[in-house]
Formats: sequence, C-alpha cells, structure tokens
Amino acid sequence: MELRHLRYFVAAAEEENVSRAAARLHVSQPGVSRQIHDLEDEIGFLLFQRSGKSVRLTAAGRIFLAEAREILQHTADAVSKARAGLGSPAEINVGYAPSGTVEILPRALRAFMGSFPGVRVTLHDLSVEDMLPLLLQKKLDIALTLPPHKLPRELGMKELERYEARVAVGATHPLAKSKFVSLKRMASEPIAAYTRKDYPSYHKHLEKLFATIGRKPRISSEHDSGTSLIAAVVAGHEFTLLPSCVSGMAGPRLKLLKLRPALPPWLIVALWRKDAETEPVKSFIAGAVAMPGLQR
Repeated sequence: MELRHLRYFVAAAEEENVSRAAARLHVSQPGVSRQIHDLEDEIGFLLFQRSGKSVRLTAAGRIFLAEAREILQHTADAVSKARAGLGSPAEINVGYAPSGTVEILPRALRAFMGSFPGVRVTLHDLSVEDMLPLLLQKKLDIALTLPPHKLPRELGMKELERYEARVAVGATHPLAKSKFVSLKRMASEPIAAYTRKDYPSYHKHLEKLFATIGRKPRISSEHDSGTSLIAAVVAGHEFTLLPSCVSGMAGPRLKLLKLRPALPPWLIVALWRKDAETEPVKSFIAGAVAMPGLQR
C-alpha cells in the first residue's frame, strides 16, 4: 500500500464520483479506478459500492476513510516538521549598515552561498533605527548593525567585529597628510554626517563624543547613504567619523586618520529573532564572524 492509493481513495470518497476525483487529482479517470481496485485487492474487502462512475462508501469504507485521512494528515505534518527542522526557506532577508559591513557582508555571503546555494539572500541597506522594528515585524531575518541601546528580549545578538574609529578626510584636505589628529583639533572643522531624520542615533553619538571636550559638532551637510557621505568628504573640506574598515571604499581619495586619544571602537553585531533561528540564519551569522586572529 502506498500513499498514492490513500490519496486516490480519499478523493473518490469525498467526491463520490471517480471522474471528479480524477479532475481534482489532475490524473486520468482510469488511473484512479485502477489504484482503488489495487487497494481493495490488497486489503481484501470492498471500499465502495459502484454505480457507473458514481461511488458510495461501504460500511468498511467509512471506517477506512477516517483512518486514511489521519494517515495522510500525519504524513503532511511530518513533512512540515522536517522542513522546519532543516530550516531551508527559499529566501532570507538581511538588513545591513553599509559603512560598518564592507568587510563582513562579502565574507558572510561567500560562506552562506557555499552552504545554502538554493536559498536567495535579499539585502536591505537600512539605518539602525529601521532595522530593529523590521526584525520584530518579521520583515528581516538578520540585521548587521551597531548594537541597539536596549536589546528586545525577542532578539539574539552576536558580536561580529570591532573597528577603530577614524577621521575620514579627502586627499586635498589640509590635514590629509597628518598621521594622527585629536577630536579637539577637529572640533572647528565642518562635518559631513548622515541625515538626522534617518540616523538620529548617529547624531546622538556625535553629540556625546564632542561633549567630552566641551564642544558641539559643526555639521555642515547631511547625507542619506554611506556612498554620498564619502563622496562629499572626498570632494570637499569636510570630515566625518567612520570605522577603519571603509579604507577600501574610496581608495587613495579618502584618507583615514587615527585619533589620539583613541575613541571607543565601532562595534558591529548580528541581530536575529530567537524564534526564527533556522539553519540558514545560523549559517549566515557564522559566516559573518571574523576569522580568528584577523587583525583590525
């Protein structure tokens, strides 16, 4: 006896007509009739009283129908549970903060595609403020970002990298050839920043940093992406604060100056929902973790 026999039998019993059962199953009518006859031959009793193409269950058939439905339901449940255990969705959605993940994201993608070639990764360039609610709304599976001020209990978090904070200036900036600068020295210089509307935490971070030297940041332009922010710094006389990993984004046009005294490092973490920690999610995060001994 095979599951196919049970499916054909249940369809015929529910439709009370072999032709309608065949149409429902997208198979030929003779095929349905043959499978049901084979089933009756195997179990040794009739399941239907037949009248042309119409069929009615016998007393034994009614009992067998209840059991057949239960077997098919158990089978469907088993398949669903197994798929959930494998954790192989067709797609995972990953939010990321561009300037802090220029090294992390490529290595995570390489490792993940090697382990789950059939799972599509959709990337979303987002601000820190946008990622947290999208994770909780189940619109993102993973976020690669700065650590939140308060971690919701529904989320897991893993540290991926720590990068030195650097002062980024264009190659023509008067300080471009300096080896070290201080925050106090930069306080009078114009700053290119992310937009306050989209990145309020970035502005709070700047204000907190400059408050340590009794100053306020002199913000001269705002930008909605890392690309436009770096372009503005490269083109003009502004500076910005960025993690050391961005050194390869603009080549020799962008100079990253070390700060003395050093500022707290940029910490990049992975966030995910604890109730959706599937194998692909775990694999992607594992691929995003820095290799042991990698120097920053």
